[in-house]
Amino acid sequence: MSLNAAKVAPEAAPGREAGQEPGPVAQGPEAGPGPDSESWPQPPAGPGSEPLPAAEPEPEPVSASGPGQELELGWAAGQRAGAPPESQPLPASESENGVSERPRCHTDCLEVPLSRAFRRLGWEVGSHPWIFFLLPMVLTAVLGAGLIHLPKEEEDVEEQYTPIGSPAKAERRFVQGHFTANDSNLFSIARKSTGVNYASILVVSNTNSLLEQEILSEISEVDDAVQALTVTQANGTQILYNEVYSKNQGYCVPFHPLLFAWKTNSVLNLKNITFPIYSLAGQVVYLANILGGTVLGKSMGLSQLLLEAKAMRLQYYLKTGEGEDSERSKAWLIHFLNQVGNLEKSLALKKIQMVYFTSLSRQLEFEPTSMTVIPLFHLAYLLIILFAITSCYR
Repeated sequence: MSLNAAKVAPEAAPGREAGQEPGPVAQGPEAGPGPDSESWPQPPAGPGSEPLPAAEPEPEPVSASGPGQELELGWAAGQRAGAPPESQPLPASESENGVSERPRCHTDCLEVPLSRAFRRLGWEVGSHPWIFFLLPMVLTAVLGAGLIHLPKEEEDVEEQYTPIGSPAKAERRFVQGHFTANDSNLFSIARKSTGVNYASILVVSNTNSLLEQEILSEISEVDDAVQALTVTQANGTQILYNEVYSKNQGYCVPFHPLLFAWKTNSVLNLKNITFPIYSLAGQVVYLANILGGTVLGKSMGLSQLLLEAKAMRLQYYLKTGEGEDSERSKAWLIHFLNQVGNLEKSLALKKIQMVYFTSLSRQLEFEPTSMTVIPLFHLAYLLIILFAITSCYR
């Protein structure tokens, strides 16, 4: 049987065994030109003939003729699997195919300029450290000197702890416009829509009732000691109680109508007092807000007979307003708070107990509270700054 020379692989040349490039080999279906080669024989085009489509390369037949043929097939396959043919066109980009690119969304429009600005600032600080260190200190010292001329602002609970322009304040102005009050000569606590300066002393009897002569005598001693308090100011002037108390038609507003009536008339019948309305010298006196722990008896008209009263409140109203009168009243109240403890000890009260409260008590309690809270704010700011600095070293 004769073998076809085109399908028999030639023997390896000596140069190939020595690692040289292989020479030309017999052309056949395995090692022939590819589909893109220009040397592929084209059939003659006849008249009216159409171009045939490019033929796909046929798969190479596998032959087991020997090791020489396997070497030739491997070398030929390596040539085809190497670089792509030069005549193969590269894929065109989207812009060349007429497809427009989608616009990119920039999200760093704020980050980029800020980064540049802070980079520039850091460079300036690093280049001139002493300027950025000393200049803030000098500006702080110069501008802080203006605090010396800051007017002294006193503690005002209503102004500092209530909202500005609140509806309650607007309604109060409406009431003040229709129910005017003349505090200088016609003081009336019922017509007041704002706070007033006052000192209040609550007296509680050690017995069942304080409607006794001996107990009322001790209460009268407390009243006399309070009215005798005198304030000596830094310039040497004195402030007396009869200079700062509120007046009604030229007379002092009574601190307690019942006690005032008993001091004026020591033979007042304490067994014939009615509650809550009591007629005293032709004037109607309301006792519900100045007596406590009451025990009532039989009805007498609109009121009832007062049998016992456990507590009594002494209310001292002072001048309230704007200007020097209000300042003098507050100075007397502060002196009262400082001396009332010593006053109670000096009187050596045996049958009554007393507690006190003023219009400034709540305000004076806020002041030490603010002094203890402000250092905590400083500590909180320091911790926040340290946390911010530490978090930058992550």
